[in-house]
Amino acid sequence: MTLAARTPPLPLLVLPLVLFGVFFHWQILDIGNVGWLLRGTDNGENALGLHAWLHDPAPGFLHTTLLGAPEGTPLLFTDSNPLLSLLAFPLRWALPADAQLIGWWLLACLGLQILFAWLLLRRYAPGPVALWCGVLLLAALPTLFNRVVHVNLMAHWLILWAVWRFDDPQRAASPRGWAVLIALTTLVHSYLLVMVGAIWASTLLERAARDVRMVPRLIGEGLAMIALVAALAWTLGVFGDFAPSGNYGAFAMPIDALWNPGVAGQSSFVPAIAQRPGRAFEGFQYLGLGLLLLIPAALLARRLPRPDRTAPDSLARYRWLLPALAVLTLLAISSYPDFAGHMLPRWHLPSEIAVALDAVRASGRLFWPVAYVLVFAALRILYRLPDATARRVLLAAAVIQAADLAPMAQAIRAQSAEAQGGPRYLRTPSPEWDLLIAQATDIAFVPADVTRGLGHFQEIAWRAAKAGVPVRSVYVARQSRASAARQEAETAAFRAGTVVPGRLYVLIDGERVPPPLMLRARPVDGVTILFEPAD
Repeated sequence: MTLAARTPPLPLLVLPLVLFGVFFHWQILDIGNVGWLLRGTDNGENALGLHAWLHDPAPGFLHTTLLGAPEGTPLLFTDSNPLLSLLAFPLRWALPADAQLIGWWLLACLGLQILFAWLLLRRYAPGPVALWCGVLLLAALPTLFNRVVHVNLMAHWLILWAVWRFDDPQRAASPRGWAVLIALTTLVHSYLLVMVGAIWASTLLERAARDVRMVPRLIGEGLAMIALVAALAWTLGVFGDFAPSGNYGAFAMPIDALWNPGVAGQSSFVPAIAQRPGRAFEGFQYLGLGLLLLIPAALLARRLPRPDRTAPDSLARYRWLLPALAVLTLLAISSYPDFAGHMLPRWHLPSEIAVALDAVRASGRLFWPVAYVLVFAALRILYRLPDATARRVLLAAAVIQAADLAPMAQAIRAQSAEAQGGPRYLRTPSPEWDLLIAQATDIAFVPADVTRGLGHFQEIAWRAAKAGVPVRSVYVARQSRASAARQEAETAAFRAGTVVPGRLYVLIDGERVPPPLMLRARPVDGVTILFEPAD
């Protein structure tokens, strides 16, 4: 055991708190502070989905009919967190009516990120300073904080957990350990499941290559894992009749992503090169200047005598990860089609393949495990240096990395500034909304595509869910064909002048009132509504 491994892990508690304070405002930990979320973002949808499920008088399993009524919607497709929802549901009686758990999820993700980075590095570091600098460099990749607008995907600790399992042959061979990890990952996000699944599949490949007699058993383990994931996916509502998005590859990773911040102001030192729409965010893979200097330093350090392939600090086993990482990289950089509708390259994917790949349409994300393994390998190589040398190199890299990412941290922290005292309902402050919702049997937005007025939708739907009143529209990652057809028919009926008594109609995106209904419409907070109480 190295000196670093014997060091008391006090930074395990301190580092997550420091990172949280640098990137976020502490007020987001107040579970009753929800106004900063209801601003037309994916995180607002995340909070809204759980809020509706907790207030649903007849909730399904991770499914609510208060959004997208009457069919309802799985929480997974509202961008809510199924794992967090399952943890929160037994405690709903103790939660305030306007509870949000986004802030605590962020803090938990940072804590687990630091924990697994430490578990990965502690037995290789030559000393405590080198260890904790390495932990910070591995745990705080810019891609982690870039996902703050979609906090489920900040669970990068699942990727580090998978690498930690792979790193030790005994852990890598434990089906039960992988089953726990993959089950939890399935309950967090499908993209993370693809990444963790690729690392798990690499362990099967290694075990099969080492002992051909194990192949029948490994096939059984693989089928059992697939059955587990399929069962969980079924409970999450994945196998409904959902229309594919049809834009696989529109959010690919740019070839220069590792050294291109993509957006001006993300880096203190490295200039950004503009990307095509969708690439600068979903394809963001900037490593930070500290790591961009550290990786070449590790390549130089490889000239030192290498350890025996069976030595504890050998990276030889990681060659079994290369096929999976190569596939993830190819998927990440594929670009078919882009937003302008051009096909790059100029051949068409067969429709069956395009539909199958729709589940990873934001393909640029899939490079995350490659980046983590790349940084981990670089740290492992530098840990072979004498303690004093490794300490200087890693401390310099950590300081440069922190200085380079300071503007990014400032920009991300500004996104939660409203939590310091902003209003809960910015667009719909009038108390009349509560009176209208209390009288309504349900609520319809016209047009039904609420992305055209997502901020208004979230505030009104939040009030409605708290009152147990169904909303007939919802913003979801995947919409069922039946729900889409119903909403289209209801919008057409309204535009033809037909309304349902007791239904509160909310017009968004400049929707005009049909001539037969002109005298019944009126504004509330600048929003046109139409409501006739049911007899």
